Amino acid sequence: MDQALISAVERIDEKRAMELVENRLQNGIDPLFIQEQIRIGMEKVGELYEKGECFIADLIMVGNLFKSILEMEEMKPRLNASANKAGSIVLGTAFGDLHDIGKNIFGSMMKAVGFEVIDLGIDVSAEDFCKAVQEIQPDIVGISGVLTLALDSMKVIIGELEKAGLRDKVKIILGGNCINPGAGSGLGADASTKDPSEGLHICLSWVKRN
Repeated sequence: MDQALISAVERIDEKRAMELVENRLQNGIDPLFIQEQIRIGMEKVGELYEKGECFIADLIMVGNLFKSILEMEEMKPRLNASANKAGSIVLGTAFGDLHDIGKNIFGSMMKAVGFEVIDLGIDVSAEDFCKAVQEIQPDIVGISGVLTLALDSMKVIIGELEKAGLRDKVKIILGGNCINPGAGSGLGADASTKDPSEGLHICLSWVKRN
């Protein structure tokens, strides 16, 4: 493992992390290996967040750092050529809700472990979720929300997926501040969580069983 790079990501030291990535690329280190070290660093930030030792702003910052590194020209060819995908997920904030910070953090973390992430954005209708599942055929659907009204929207979305005969073809995870313990099963989802790191582990467990 590249402890120096992992540590720089864990400390969210963007300047140092970028310098180390550039150094590794110049020395011929595989971008896939670099991506894995960044993922480990991001996971450590997630663990700190779970313990209350860092804040939501730190998760946003480390997500932005990850995005910046993946967008480096030297990283793209090797990563794009990789067929080693963990799975695919369609993400969106439930209709009636315009919040996306938590969704974006979760999406970044999913990309970091190899998921193909199709982000539908905010205020996503049940119709648009159904259309995306039909066209993309993802492994997982992730629906997020912050406002309490998003819970009703989530129930409608899952109901429409059932009506369209799509519900049994995907796993569904709900996330966001509107989620309370047990909310997922009550709304017809397979899982629910407020914690992006926990959501990541749940999704990984699903694709590993497939």
